[in-house]
Amino acid sequence: MTESTEEVHESHLVEEFESTPVPARAQKGARAFWGMYAGEHAAGTEFMIGPLFLLAGVSLHNIFWGLLLGNFLAVLSWRFVCAPIATKARLTLYFHLEKIAGKNLVKVYNLANGVLFCFLAGAMITVSATAVGIPFNLEMPAFDAIYPNSVSFVMIVVAVGVVISAVAGFGYNAVSRFANIASPWMVLIFLGCGIVALKQLGVDSWAGLEAIWTESIVFAQGGEVETSMGFLEVVLFAWFCNAAMHVGMSDLSVFRYAKKASSGWATAGGMYVGHYMAWIAAALMLAAQIKLTQSADPVPGPMAFNVVGIAGIICVVVAGWTTANPTIYRAGLAFQAMLPGTSRLSMTLLAGSVATIAAIFPAFAFKLLGFVGLYGTILAPMGAVIFADWHFSKRLGVTPFHAEANGLGVNKSVLFAWLIPVVVSLYFIFAQGVTTWYFVLPAWMACGVLFLLFSRMRGGLRSRLQRKEE
Repeated sequence: MTESTEEVHESHLVEEFESTPVPARAQKGARAFWGMYAGEHAAGTEFMIGPLFLLAGVSLHNIFWGLLLGNFLAVLSWRFVCAPIATKARLTLYFHLEKIAGKNLVKVYNLANGVLFCFLAGAMITVSATAVGIPFNLEMPAFDAIYPNSVSFVMIVVAVGVVISAVAGFGYNAVSRFANIASPWMVLIFLGCGIVALKQLGVDSWAGLEAIWTESIVFAQGGEVETSMGFLEVVLFAWFCNAAMHVGMSDLSVFRYAKKASSGWATAGGMYVGHYMAWIAAALMLAAQIKLTQSADPVPGPMAFNVVGIAGIICVVVAGWTTANPTIYRAGLAFQAMLPGTSRLSMTLLAGSVATIAAIFPAFAFKLLGFVGLYGTILAPMGAVIFADWHFSKRLGVTPFHAEANGLGVNKSVLFAWLIPVVVSLYFIFAQGVTTWYFVLPAWMACGVLFLLFSRMRGGLRSRLQRKEE
């Protein structure tokens, strides 16, 4: 291969088609997506979310059956809501939305999207850092910590953040390749963690497991058994913890590379390996830690080390990476869409820097349940605009890609359709203390209906004004 040919080849590896449809030569089969989703979702968040079910007092029955149903609904959302549009339009979320909402409005959305993704990635960098510090005998921040507890912890966070940002900076190919390499053995370690935890718990029946699970909840809650999540809450959590990605259409940016919409089924690898098996395994790890050390502190690194030793440390580190990599990649695309003259690489590195700064503050990781519900409530409703515009605009006499067709910087139909349900939801969440998971689906549906209603009203008003002018 000549030098010039090598340069062309390398340029193709990092070509991301940010403002053009993905061509056939860059499209990928389902195999690439199975590995990516299994790696991304059998990852750092699982070490945080699984134990939080125990701390919330959720029964084993509700965990096993609630996660089974909720994850199935999430897979259906990717397969039948997101993937069909992605494989037909083959555009990033941001460029697709720009055609409907207008450049200026999308900049606001991209800022919110990018920043929230950075915070999520930052939480995963924190997760990895809690494991990296163990060989150096560093004390990790406590579960209720807001600020870092040492300069050494900050240095570890920065080092991990630099590596993760560098991988994400090489683009989708690097992210996908890293996930496909890491996910097979990491899934086995998660499974091993669950099996070892069961052995350490010393149970040999379902009744025995339920009994020790209840004892663990009593210990973690200081002598009480109170649950803040029932069956419905577990279902909604499993369905909508990635709402911004599936019904929110963020993964248009991923599935635009898929040859067929059926690649959407690949998300089942992430949901049932990560959001089912790994969540349950991580929850059992905390129960085992409570029995072994009388500690209910679910800090991922020490918890994994207490159960499976050095293999747990390696798994936590890599697990954090496989979530943070694609999340930083998505955030970089969001920032680039805000600033079209910039390169994707520079914006990805900017996203990585913001994520690393966020990772210094462990509260983002330790408050993960509430955070992912909040960002789904804010971001997911905009996906309803894309869904409604793609499937219903022509049928209702509304111009698809209205902002592009009319040269609008802000499509007010989109603006108010997004703001009204989100503001109402945030009022009930913060002022009334209602759980975030109740609002994702109503806000999504309301946004889509309001967008079509406002668009029809706008079209009718324009027609009346034109008749008066005539």
